Amino acid sequence: MTVAGIISAIVVGLIIGALGRLVVPGKQNVPIWLTIVIGIVAAIIGTAIARAIGVADTAGVDWTEIVIQVALAALGVWAVAGFYGRRSI
Repeated sequence: MTVAGIISAIVVGLIIGALGRLVVPGKQNVPIWLTIVIGIVAAIIGTAIARAIGVADTAGVDWTEIVIQVALAALGVWAVAGFYGRRSI
């Protein structure tokens, strides 16, 4: 993977993670670095799912792929926020 690919994965992960965090209601006690990691993983898995169902390559913006990625990021943020909420410090 090139440096540009890594930087773009981080930027996409940040955006997808932030959108996923916005979808989850309430306050999430999740660090920003973890939100980025969740976003990156959600973007990768979401792209794989979109390719598997044949909606990854369209003539315009791939809205279905973005919705899948954001939904996965929201699910990830929700799951991690639940884990962080139960942690004892």
